[in-house]
Amino acid sequence: MRLLNIGFGVVGAIITLGSVVTGATVWLLFTNPVTIANAVNDGEISPFVQDLARVIFEALQGLLRYL
Repeated sequence: MRLLNIGFGVVGAIITLGSVVTGATVWLLFTNPVTIANAVNDGEISPFVQDLARVIFEALQGLLRYL
């Protein structure tokens, strides 16, 4: 039973992380489409990852201000 609870926790964490990354990607697609287009066109993913990390960091900062 304990292994089942750990499994549910891991699956929940993966789903939560995936949702955060998906939401940030959609946000970047609407707010900064040039970065996405350049990443797809050039094949260089690092500017996209940097912007994605920046968006997630700013969202976390905004959430932590309420605490």
